[in-house]
Amino acid sequence: MSGGSHAPVLLDEAVEALQVRPDGIYVDATFGRGGHSREVLRRLGERGRLIAMDRDAAAVAAGGEIGDGRLQLVHDSFSHLREVLHTHDVPQVDGVLLDLGVSSPQLDDAVRGFSFRFDAPLDMRMDATRGVTAAEWLAEASEREIGEIIRDYGEERFAKQIAAAIVARRAQNPLRTTHELARVVAQAVRTREPGQDPATRTFQALRIHVNQELAELNAVLPQCVQALRSGGRLVVISFHSLEDRIVKRFLREQSQPPPLPRKLPLRATELPQPPLKLVGRARHAGAAEIARNPRARSAVMRVAERTAAPLPKAA
Repeated sequence: MSGGSHAPVLLDEAVEALQVRPDGIYVDATFGRGGHSREVLRRLGERGRLIAMDRDAAAVAAGGEIGDGRLQLVHDSFSHLREVLHTHDVPQVDGVLLDLGVSSPQLDDAVRGFSFRFDAPLDMRMDATRGVTAAEWLAEASEREIGEIIRDYGEERFAKQIAAAIVARRAQNPLRTTHELARVVAQAVRTREPGQDPATRTFQALRIHVNQELAELNAVLPQCVQALRSGGRLVVISFHSLEDRIVKRFLREQSQPPPLPRKLPLRATELPQPPLKLVGRARHAGAAEIARNPRARSAVMRVAERTAAPLPKAA
């Protein structure tokens, strides 16, 4: 079956990196439209098992068409990985895949409010069943808070001017739709890179904040290490420099021996083993994939493997 309208980035590379064993247990923590999950299922044997998670109820509903008894679909945020595995009586797994960011179906669904290409309610929630919408947050946040979010998460150099424009606009009428916000931003941004809409960075920043994407990522990475059995693989695909920075730093820290007192007389072979070892270098999409799917241009895939080193019990 097809993966819907969403073309998974680095599909073959990511699933290959998982080194799927026929009888293994795997987690696709960002199901989307199931492109990666379908490929994992294709490689699993009859005794294999795949737990697929997504915070978007629409994604979980779409996954119902797969109809494979080896697949368990869970509507939940991946920051709850530990609880989900406990609920499904899975102490450890052989691989975890994280394909971060927003999916094409979410961007292309006008009513979700992720994109300024459509005039729609300013929602932006990945899980439309809970949480505060972008419109609700913009109506209550201070000018300083708005500016900091746009600056930090959108890396927008006109964040201060945009925040001031938003606050001035909402004093007259609340911002309710994507086009209303895009117009306010366009008036506040003096220059922009060729080919980029003035609202691009602001919409990205608000989406990251509304969905707490960076906090979710920081929360799930240690849980992945805890969940992996020795030899299990963690594969992470990110599309934003802030995400990749978090992943790169975490994997680097977890692949180095713990700090020891200086001048301790130990050989390199006697150093405590770190919980992860890095597998290869960061991977990027090739020219052919980028030509088929421009979204792949910013993708970065990093892979690590669980060692036999013991971990302290999770809090």
